[in-house]
Amino acid sequence: QLQLVESGGGLVQPGGSLRLSCAASGFTLSVYAIGWFRQAPGKEREGVSCISSSGSTNYADSVKGRFTISRDNAKKTVYLQMNSLKPEDTAVYYCAARLYYCSGSMEYNVWGQGTQVTVSS
Repeated sequence: QLQLVESGGGLVQPGGSLRLSCAASGFTLSVYAIGWFRQAPGKEREGVSCISSSGSTNYADSVKGRFTISRDNAKKTVYLQMNSLKPEDTAVYYCAARLYYCSGSMEYNVWGQGTQVTVSS
């Protein structure tokens, strides 16, 4: 059974950091691209970052320079390091998988359950 499980969310003050993890099971992570998406209340889901199976990365303009995506295929885990967090980063964060290449959210066929990130003082 293909499964993704996110962890690492929580409450953090503005300017703080969190590291999200996306643990994969039931499939070979190394041939999959993993995307991170987020959805805030009342807003549409948006792409945050993605890492392809070959390690190429991309970021939304709103998080460039603050977030870093990485993967450890041996641990079957993808990470999203989030620094200099802002209140507007508050959302439920999801990871998703598709073969090889990053793409829009509709192209991902395995999704995690999400983890809440709240940035507030």
